Amino acid sequence: MTAEHSNLAAAQGGATVIPVAVIVNGVTRGATVPARRLLSDFLRHDLRLTGTHVGCEHGVCGACTVLLDGEPVRSCLMFAVQAAGREVTTVEGCGTLAELGPVQQAFADCHGLQCGFCTPGFVTTITAYLRENPTPTEAEAREAISGNLCRCTGYQNIVKSVLRAADLIGEQS
Repeated sequence: MTAEHSNLAAAQGGATVIPVAVIVNGVTRGATVPARRLLSDFLRHDLRLTGTHVGCEHGVCGACTVLLDGEPVRSCLMFAVQAAGREVTTVEGCGTLAELGPVQQAFADCHGLQCGFCTPGFVTTITAYLRENPTPTEAEAREAISGNLCRCTGYQNIVKSVLRAADLIGEQS
């Protein structure tokens, strides 16, 4: 441990702290955090990006899914230091209030959400999926979302949202 980290650890009650810089939604953001800070907690508590939700804290539900270098990851299973210097896209980076992204617009169009807790994980997962498979079938859409859990819906409108998002992206091309 360096002298700087020793001083930081003393200030944090003995926990080792590390400066972390991550490119989040296209902007370099950073904080000095405990070495064991989860990426989900870093995003929510240190960077105040509360769109990433934490559900099960075991990587099962998918609510905390973000994109790391374009690939979906469970942010509750990663330490923030593992994302240092890499690109993270949260649901906030998938569109804005003024201009929803195509997946967000599709969820609105198709009533793909109810309580909305799981929605950020679905949005990021589907965003990455549609880059790889821009014209999915209904069966492929169901498979794509199978790692994300929603306790409110029967998934029909979420599947419709995937297919609508594919159409919206196709219209933009």
